[in-house]
Amino acid sequence: MEFQQMQERARSVRARYAEVEANAYGRSWTTEEIMLGFLGDVGDLAKLVQGKAGVRPRDDLDEALAHELADCLWSVLTLADAYDVDLAAAFGSTMDELDEVLAAPD
Repeated sequence: MEFQQMQERARSVRARYAEVEANAYGRSWTTEEIMLGFLGDVGDLAKLVQGKAGVRPRDDLDEALAHELADCLWSVLTLADAYDVDLAAAFGSTMDELDEVLAAPD
């Protein structure tokens, strides 16, 4: 799946979540609430990384890790969309900056 397709898919899923939230809570989540959900997902990801290191083992570790990484990516894509960040461009320029730092002599 291309990056633009991923972003569009994340946007579509976010719109569907907004409908569910509106029905359940009378409004959709704010960007702050989406961020708090992301923090929860990062916490879950941290536990799975511990599992890969031999701490907190579980039978479905690889599948759970892949799922949680995808959840985190969805949150990043959703937050970027909410704040009109061109994430593909920002990623490219950030990697360029890091390459320059890493190539610089000490």
